[in-house]
Amino acid sequence: MLDIPVQVWQRVKQGVLWKSLFRHGYPDSRKNQSLAVFTNVFLHLHPVKVRRHALAIPYTWCMGGLSFFLFLVLTLTGTLLMFYYRPTTEWAYSDIKDLETVVIFGQLLRNMHRWAAHGMVITVFLHMIRVFYTGSYKPPREFNWVVGTLLFTLTILLSYTGYLLPWDQLALWAVTVGYEIARATPAVGDEVSFLIFGGYQLGPNALLRFYVLHVVALPLATGFLIAIHFWRIRKDGGISGPL
Repeated sequence: MLDIPVQVWQRVKQGVLWKSLFRHGYPDSRKNQSLAVFTNVFLHLHPVKVRRHALAIPYTWCMGGLSFFLFLVLTLTGTLLMFYYRPTTEWAYSDIKDLETVVIFGQLLRNMHRWAAHGMVITVFLHMIRVFYTGSYKPPREFNWVVGTLLFTLTILLSYTGYLLPWDQLALWAVTVGYEIARATPAVGDEVSFLIFGGYQLGPNALLRFYVLHVVALPLATGFLIAIHFWRIRKDGGISGPL
């Protein structure tokens, strides 16, 4: 048994362990730099080289990168908020008040989540405007435009489902508007509202469904489409240039 650490150390000295983790040399050449991107599970979604116009702020507005950054902020702050929130009609509002008055840095955490959500809606919308006015939706990028449209829809849904979670008067009446709109759908209004809100009026079922959608279903779908979005940008030759 004592020989095992010695054997491991010998393999480390021989570089076997290093080569098993990194299948390329130090990225000091163009070849190794490319291999560092291709063999990394996160970096391979991005191109090895980036064109100069793709880094020009007056052209890109950095709205795509800012949207992704805000999504990461929302994921982190939302995960931390889950430790202090219970999705029940009895405790939801009091948990939010405890976050503001009892939990250390709780109000800062909640405000970071709330303002990041508002910011993401704005940046995604501005990103779509930039893509439209620069013609970046044209072939061969029309599929990625559809993916981006779906991401904007999911962003709105994430914001809407999170609106109900505080379970205060503002949230209840705001979501009631959406509930009445769903009920007004011709022919299938009652069925649609029952499916989305879990009943024919806002209550515990609606809160629980919105919570599951907000913290599980919608973030997973958004993260999946973001990965496809980045991958398609690479496969389409990077960010389109000025017309």
